Amino acid sequence: MFVKQLYTNCLSEAAYFIASEGVAVVIDPLRDIDVYLDLAKERNATIKYIFETHFHADFVSGHLELAAVTGAQIVYGPDAITNFETYVAKDNEVFKIGAVSMKVLHTPGHTLESSCYLLLDEKEQPYAVFTGDTLFVGDVGRPDLFSGDLTKEELAAHLFDSLNNKIKTLPDQVIVYPAHGPGSACGKNLGPNTYSTIGDEKATNYALLATDKDKFIEEVTSGLTTPPSYFPINAKINKEGYDALKAVMEKAMQPLSPAEFRQKAKDGALILDTRPATEFGDGFVPGAISIGLEGRFAEWAGSLLPFDQDIILVTPIGKEEETVVRMARVGFDNVTGYLNGGYPAWEAAGEAKDMIITVEADELAMDIPHDPNLVIIDVRKPIEFADGHIKNAINISLGDMMDPGKMAELEDNFNLYVHCQGGYRSIIACSIMKKEGIHNLRNVEGGFAKMKDQKGLQVVQEKTVLN
Repeated sequence: MFVKQLYTNCLSEAAYFIASEGVAVVIDPLRDIDVYLDLAKERNATIKYIFETHFHADFVSGHLELAAVTGAQIVYGPDAITNFETYVAKDNEVFKIGAVSMKVLHTPGHTLESSCYLLLDEKEQPYAVFTGDTLFVGDVGRPDLFSGDLTKEELAAHLFDSLNNKIKTLPDQVIVYPAHGPGSACGKNLGPNTYSTIGDEKATNYALLATDKDKFIEEVTSGLTTPPSYFPINAKINKEGYDALKAVMEKAMQPLSPAEFRQKAKDGALILDTRPATEFGDGFVPGAISIGLEGRFAEWAGSLLPFDQDIILVTPIGKEEETVVRMARVGFDNVTGYLNGGYPAWEAAGEAKDMIITVEADELAMDIPHDPNLVIIDVRKPIEFADGHIKNAINISLGDMMDPGKMAELEDNFNLYVHCQGGYRSIIACSIMKKEGIHNLRNVEGGFAKMKDQKGLQVVQEKTVLN
């Protein structure tokens, strides 16, 4: 028996490849499927099944791509309804995989069709459970993500029953392999590891420690942040189907000269620049939005960019294809070209450019007493802001930056100093504000991580001054 976790940090997503005696299955694959095909070749195995734990909201699954290439059967748990050919398994149904087996455990709660897959070894003993978004390390899947007409409280009630009747009854030594790790928006606060055991989760996970159903429902449904805006779009794509990645790539991989690039932007295409934040700040195509490949690129792209507008790319040279693939993972099929030669070609052509002024925390501290129009914009999440922020800072989280009403709060005479925790999100925010015509701004280098220790900057937490 061979089990491999394939983890994608950008999405905090885990897919799985399992093989035994020449037969293989893949669980929750990404849209770019070469890694699974390569593993099958290495193991001299044929992919027979593609198991989906539920309709994913945070990425586009590779189930259709993989099935088309391999002929493998797509399997969902009970209550799944799709617009493409699939096999809807029964609760407790068993699938043979060489000398091992996979048992379906219907575990509604995160969504109605959510199911876990219990891997039984050669002796038919429970070895590992692939829990999808039902159970994470230290957390459980949020029950408010687009599943039928049920309220989050009703889904949480289902989740309580699923955990107690299907998950907690498994032997303590069974390995827990979830679909997501730390940073995922599919839960509230996932632990730092990407796998665990049933015993460890029963001992430490608040959701498995809960014994009172009403208290469980209250705890699981409280403190939920607004899910990223692209979640319902991806869930719909996974349920209804999508274009082949090859066709998406062919449309996107069109090299554009600076003049052609400028004309496409003039015609309405949105410019996305995926270079590192520091490079973007030094110079960029006017109107471009920065989302660097080095951060949580796909998540921010899905949250901030339109799905119904052409997008053209400025990327690090040689990263054009990677950018398109990572965008396709969250449903973007609307990339129509890239700047050939990257930003250096734009500069060499003598085209107009823009930049973002970057200042150190000490410069901000010196400016505060002398500038009555100085306004600090903190673009971190509200929970980060509440944990500690610079006195008098305004919190406009990056996820809200595309809301025109938020930008309307900023007066023309404000001198804006923008920061996040480390610098990645603040550059994105500055690029969005610049695109909206707000140019009187500065990015604070190093973000709150450096600002909190700077003499002259007061940090407050609710009503308590920390510095």
